[in-house]
Amino acid sequence: MPELELEQSTPLAAEPGVRTYFVVGLGNPGLRYENTPHNMGFLVVDRLAERHGIRVRNNEGVTLAGSGQIGSRTVLLAKPQTFMNRSGLSVKAIMQNRKLTNRDLILVYDDVDLPWTALRIKKKGTAGGHNGVKSVISEIGTDWFARVRLGVHPGHELEDTAQYVLAPFERTLKEELDEMLTYAAEAIESIIAEGAIQAMTKFNRRARGLIDEER
Repeated sequence: MPELELEQSTPLAAEPGVRTYFVVGLGNPGLRYENTPHNMGFLVVDRLAERHGIRVRNNEGVTLAGSGQIGSRTVLLAKPQTFMNRSGLSVKAIMQNRKLTNRDLILVYDDVDLPWTALRIKKKGTAGGHNGVKSVISEIGTDWFARVRLGVHPGHELEDTAQYVLAPFERTLKEELDEMLTYAAEAIESIIAEGAIQAMTKFNRRARGLIDEER
């Protein structure tokens, strides 16, 4: 496999002295993976972009990215195009180019250990077996960053977890997908506006309609 080109090809300028919130959705590029559980991170970034009129289409290294505003805050939305298990390469490259730190990062991704429609916001933590998160932690050298975990377990026994997360959404899940994406987008908006702690109290839930008791 040829070495990935990680140089910044089309810089997206940020205003000097203005904090940029770096929202990264994890997923896999290509039509084959577009509507699969493992691409929930991409789908949430798309929903945020739609809600705030941000175009996520500029090439920044091997990442699709777009700058804009969420409320009064400057944000950079990003979808790494390195495939899931190399996501950290894209994240690290942009953080270095933009002089961003782990405090600016908000990572959004699927979690098959959580039931469908559950959502967890945390300020730090392990990768929990997620290869994309594992790559990010390895490349940036810390697990201290905000993350939004989106439950994708369908509620029945899975014969092959890897096959499930890379296959199209099951019909029953698709019926609630729109609500899930909007809820996750609102959770990220809350993190940006109020901080992760406040967002946890408002948006953490075990499943749709159930407020999480484990803060």
